[in-house]
Order: sequence, then C-alpha cells, then structure tokens
Amino acid sequence: MTEPLSADAVRDQVFAIIAKQAKIDVATITPASTLKDLGVASLDAIEVIFDIEEFFDITFPDQGTNFDTDTVQHLIDAVMTAQAAKADGSA
Repeated sequence: MTEPLSADAVRDQVFAIIAKQAKIDVATITPASTLKDLGVASLDAIEVIFDIEEFFDITFPDQGTNFDTDTVQHLIDAVMTAQAAKADGSA
C-alpha cells in the first residue's frame, strides 16, 4: 500500500504539474495563485486536473472546479482529501 504524500510533497508536485502544463517557472506559483492568474487556459486547466489525478492515482469528485477563482491551494487540499479518502477506503 502506498502511503499518502506529505502536504509539502503534494504541494511541490502540484506546482510542478502546473508549471509544466502552463510552461512557466515553478517559482512563479504560489498557493494563493489561481490557474487563471498563471495564464492557464481552461482546456489546459482540465489537462492539469487529469495530470494531477493520474500522478496521485486519485479521482476528484465532480465538484465544478472554478479555474478563475479556485486557488492552487484548493487543488492541493483536494489532493490531500482524495489521498486520505483513498487510504481510508483501502485500509
């Protein structure tokens, strides 16, 4: 069984995925940034979500993510919640 990653590890990986997809320097990303702030178009934002789900082997609930207003921290929190739910389900 794979242990959930720490909050720092999740943050670093989410930042890396966003930076790769948006073709920006990871140093420009902050937890308070929105994908829109970072210049991520809506189709690219969907790809970011897919990449995050694939990397962490999770599935986000269909919660209607708002790419204009939801922050990077929101994505990190969603990953942490999904990891915890997955860990609870497989115990």
